[in-house]
Amino acid sequence: MALNERNYFRIDPLSEPVPADWRGGVLSFGNFDGVHRGHAAILATARRLATELNSRVVAVTFDPAPAALLRPQHPFPPLTTIPERAALLRAAGADHVVVFRTSRNLLDLSPAEFYEQVIVRSFAALGVVEGISFRFGKDRAGTDETLRQFGELWGIATVTCVPILHRGRPVSSSRIRAAVQKGDVREAAAMLGRAYAIEGAVVSGAGRGRELGFPTANLAEIATLVPASGVYAGRAGTGPAATHPAAIHVGAALTFGEETAAVEVHLIGFSGDLTGERLRVEFFERLRDSRRFDSADALRRQLEEDVREASRIVADWRCPDLVASPTEETAA
Repeated sequence: MALNERNYFRIDPLSEPVPADWRGGVLSFGNFDGVHRGHAAILATARRLATELNSRVVAVTFDPAPAALLRPQHPFPPLTTIPERAALLRAAGADHVVVFRTSRNLLDLSPAEFYEQVIVRSFAALGVVEGISFRFGKDRAGTDETLRQFGELWGIATVTCVPILHRGRPVSSSRIRAAVQKGDVREAAAMLGRAYAIEGAVVSGAGRGRELGFPTANLAEIATLVPASGVYAGRAGTGPAATHPAAIHVGAALTFGEETAAVEVHLIGFSGDLTGERLRVEFFERLRDSRRFDSADALRRQLEEDVREASRIVADWRCPDLVASPTEETAA
């Protein structure tokens, strides 16, 4: 067991003890990938219950995600890394973040075994807060009703939250993932409550952007889901907050006959060498498809237009609101 520099614990819940001052809290379990508006609502409820019980909020996530062990034939990149997820959970109201080292032994616990061994014995929980779609234990057999029944049995306060809706359906990590995969980063932002972002290491590129008058930072070592190919408006920066307006290209350099996809970021108004730095990139809006141009001059003219449009969008951007229902969306 080790306390990470971002203040979260990694732990094998079946063999390692929970620190004494992290016991007796209000728990919320989940993958929490993306830490979206639905997750934030659950943590806000957990915070209210913790205040009533004079306790703390403990968010518990899993690494790897259970689906990676249960369905390894269907891998998918996450929306957030574990350090980023922990920071977002703490910003959303968690006092402590625990990362379970996921194992088959953990996933094979029955709902009753999981509740007693983890919630009661390991954490000595005073409360549990989950969404109504929460499932736990082997074969996801434990439901929100099971959770309430066990809470009554063990004297642990239990609250289940109704989902946060967007366009008439619950906000979920899978919906956000699908939006990002389509390049609909505005839709993703509405459900996240913030712009979707990736982070990567800046590496040397072919230098074509600089030759065209639009130098780019080329990203590698990206651990999370990359949006669909296209050109985007957004922000980028080397610190925890992206600060420079940016025009971002995702995909292959088709004009120059390349087929390998890349992420290239032009930081508008920035000059300097970022090679070797870690760059955070936020995606605000998709501007256009990637396409092949007849000449470098034609590409340059398009890049000038992309930068103007990206600057305009970034200057005016705010996170989109949730749309309560398709009917409301149509009326708007």
